[in-house]
Amino acid sequence: MRSSAWCVASGALLLLCSLRLMDGARGQRPCSETDYYYEYTECDSTGSRWRVAIPHRTGACTGLPEPVRGTECTFSCESGEFLEMSAQECTKCAAGSYSLGSGVRFDQWDSMPAGFSSLATSLESGPRGDDGVTCNSSSWVPQGNYLESNRDECTVSLIYAVHLKKQGSVTFEYQYPDNNLLFEFFIQNDQCQEMDQSTDTKWLQLTNHGEWATHTVNLKSGTNILYWRTGGVVMGTKVVKPVLLKNVQIEGVAYTSECFPCKPGTFSQVPGSSTCEPCPRDTYAGHGASSCTPCDTTIQFAAEGSAVCKNRPPCSVKDYFQIHTACDHDGKTQVIYKWIEPQICLEGVSGAETLPPGGEPEPCPPCNPGFYNNDTATCSPCPPGTYSDGLQPCKQCPAGTEPTLGYEYKWWNILPANMKTSCFNVGNSKCDSMNGWEVAGDYIQSGAGSSDNDYLILNIHVPGFKLPTAISSHSGTEFGRITFEFETLCAADCELYFMMDVNRKSTTVVESWEKTKTRQTYTYVMTKNAPVSYTWAFQRTNQPADARRYVNDVARIYSISVSNAVDGGSSGCRACALSTQPSSSTCVPCPPGHYIDTRSSQCTECPPNTHLVSHATPGPDACKPCGPASKSDKDHSLCYSDCHFSHTEGNVTLTFDLSLLGSVGSLMNGPSFTSKGTKYFHQFNISLCGGQGQLAVCTDNVTDLSITDYQREKGEGANAVKTFICQSTLIPASGRGFHTALSSQSINLADTFLGATVDDTLDGIRARPDLYPQKAKKVPDINFYYRSLEATSSCESGRSAVLTLRCNPERSTKGELSVSSQCPAGTCDGCTFHFLWESSGACPTCTARDYHQIEGACKGGNQDLLSVWTEPKLCMGGVSLPDKRTLPCEGVEFWIRLGAGVGAFTAVLLVSLTCYFWKKNKRLEYKYSRLVISANKECDMPGADSCAVMEGENEGDMDDEVVYTKPSLLGKLKAIASKGNGEKYENVQLNSSHSKALVWS
Repeated sequence: MRSSAWCVASGALLLLCSLRLMDGARGQRPCSETDYYYEYTECDSTGSRWRVAIPHRTGACTGLPEPVRGTECTFSCESGEFLEMSAQECTKCAAGSYSLGSGVRFDQWDSMPAGFSSLATSLESGPRGDDGVTCNSSSWVPQGNYLESNRDECTVSLIYAVHLKKQGSVTFEYQYPDNNLLFEFFIQNDQCQEMDQSTDTKWLQLTNHGEWATHTVNLKSGTNILYWRTGGVVMGTKVVKPVLLKNVQIEGVAYTSECFPCKPGTFSQVPGSSTCEPCPRDTYAGHGASSCTPCDTTIQFAAEGSAVCKNRPPCSVKDYFQIHTACDHDGKTQVIYKWIEPQICLEGVSGAETLPPGGEPEPCPPCNPGFYNNDTATCSPCPPGTYSDGLQPCKQCPAGTEPTLGYEYKWWNILPANMKTSCFNVGNSKCDSMNGWEVAGDYIQSGAGSSDNDYLILNIHVPGFKLPTAISSHSGTEFGRITFEFETLCAADCELYFMMDVNRKSTTVVESWEKTKTRQTYTYVMTKNAPVSYTWAFQRTNQPADARRYVNDVARIYSISVSNAVDGGSSGCRACALSTQPSSSTCVPCPPGHYIDTRSSQCTECPPNTHLVSHATPGPDACKPCGPASKSDKDHSLCYSDCHFSHTEGNVTLTFDLSLLGSVGSLMNGPSFTSKGTKYFHQFNISLCGGQGQLAVCTDNVTDLSITDYQREKGEGANAVKTFICQSTLIPASGRGFHTALSSQSINLADTFLGATVDDTLDGIRARPDLYPQKAKKVPDINFYYRSLEATSSCESGRSAVLTLRCNPERSTKGELSVSSQCPAGTCDGCTFHFLWESSGACPTCTARDYHQIEGACKGGNQDLLSVWTEPKLCMGGVSLPDKRTLPCEGVEFWIRLGAGVGAFTAVLLVSLTCYFWKKNKRLEYKYSRLVISANKECDMPGADSCAVMEGENEGDMDDEVVYTKPSLLGKLKAIASKGNGEKYENVQLNSSHSKALVWS
């Protein structure tokens, strides 16, 4: 193809004249039509241009045609035509070729087409500073029918430059199934300035697995540099689904000077074609074919759009599969085996497997709940207002009850009417005549597919939800839930996806499971009443594959139930509230927060500080009490903290007013780096206090392109998360070529508030005080406990979170959120998250015990009485310090004088007593000496006494002994007191050698 000569300068005429002079001087041969080609010069200010001849090799010949005036600059040919430059007229393309007229198409990707380039942008410096090194091998890779992007977080751009003579457009098809990658398309001019482009054309929407989407963007005249760029944050070992690109078509070039030959596997049979058709099955075509050649089908085969025929291999066990036949009129079903279509294998040759015979007829499985079998081969849904368990005929619900609505599939003889199955090949859209899933009696399982990387799709559409009458007026409740039981058996890197599409906007992956998974149950709760499509997609491997090596890798679903589906059947009855009208059997809705009293069939409000569990059995047990330090909203739909907390320890009660911290806190931790060195942050939004109106919101500013900023703030986007605690992954703008920071991968960490306490455990969730050591424990930490009811593949019981509030007077009132250095991502196990919120606002309310009084010096008969806070001050708000008071200080001097007088009197009294007792002691010593002298005179005793030795006593055995007992001070005082009674002497015991004991009294 020769495109317009936008690169040729207007000085081509001068160059051509110079070449002619040189050619004439050398005397070379005259030029023929094969020695040159025609091009147009750039258009001048009047809109005219010249056609000039350009030699293929300079100096090879002489006598080039003279320049002539060209067609008008606005001239262009219709599709299927090209501009024949010799006559400057539009001519139809020959058979075997095609033309877009004023456009160009790229639909063959065996190699990178001319003009396209792939460039890996250097990442920001990682923790080791090795920026850009690990992305050298990342690029867009041709895969025949499409281009495949990189599978890592490296930023890789696919670039193509085109010069348009007039306004045009670019259209391309793409697959974008994985939001772990960011995919954008933008346009720059020749000055490397990004052209004005709306957000919805810059960031591309996610696609369903295996489905191709079409994207069109208008282009301006002049140079347009097109960029397809991928990048993102890939954490862990999860394999990323690449972006696929094909059929790039650009409109707006002035003309095309030749037609495009049909690529191999396609043909154009008539002249003037604008496109080439793929060859039918079992035929092939080469490059530029006008017809397809049949294969020898006895030994060869060819898929649709094949460039060659392939030899048929011998049949093997990978070439057939089993199915269950539909129930016949006798109520029997049978297992039969069928060849995978189209059959490409050969039967009856050496080493070929034969098709196994069918099984014996066996009774059909029963009907699913909500259906009945009326002696026919099929199951029919029960009429409205009736129910059936699938085994019995349909019945009317008794008075005071109403039928439950929904789908409940646990027997798989035929595919239910509201379910569809399909197969999508990664490169060629739909698989060839294959079902994605096959029924197998007890379960439904993934089908064979045409290749191992096909997406096998199972879809169920729910037009809406209808709540039971009793709770139809509730607000903020769940509208329905889907529960399914499944397992996967895989030898390769298979993956099962569960996806959801609300209001037919965009399909998002709810959960996925890789490799083999044991039989388990998964539940998802719908909190919005809107039409929704649930999709299961199974892929055996995400690597490019044309063969079936892992046909035995399967995913099985044993049961699927959807509650409250508006068009569902009924498998049973549930209690409802009856009207208060006499003898009325009409079910009426209960006000929000009311449960049904099964004895009276009346609505009864839940007790205070309880929340109503909508899917629970009717009765008082449907009202669950709120946790400690939490209260329910007026509708009893959830429990929350009102920012007030109290704790009693001993005789002291601490009260907290946490409203100073604000209702919602934010934390952006990091930066963190992936294995490739990409820098990213985790942003956490945490709702501390308040109900529905004050929940935290996380949104994706890349994939939520169809919503307004107001909707995004309210959490109304398709990928918005509105809950107590949520998390988003942020990619900074610097170093990645983005104009703003990108927010993606928003997830719900906690949608239920369990309560607040100073204890380390609550409802099975354990706080980790060791993650946040506390220096002084004068004020206890308060732990807020949260839980998410959404189960994940790694957290079967859902995620949980603990928010620890700590009093720190050195922090501001708002304080600061943080995570532990031991768990920089906020979690150590991926399921339980721990946060610390340090703030002076988390200190208890001040009381009178938090300050003390200081007395000032007495000046001029007065003194000041001051009140000061006890340091460190560990309280906030509450009581204020009393004002300073001034008091007289005379009373203080009086007591000082009185104390001095009493001290002086006491001193005089002690001195007097000392002198008295000293004098008394002298007199006692005198009496004692007199007694000793008298005792030494033999028998010179007073008449009343006797000094004779008692008979029988041995004088020689006795030692002289005198014992004097000195009276104590107390004894002396008693003696003084006894003078009035005539007792004028003390007792003295004397021992001598002649007497064993002499006692004087």
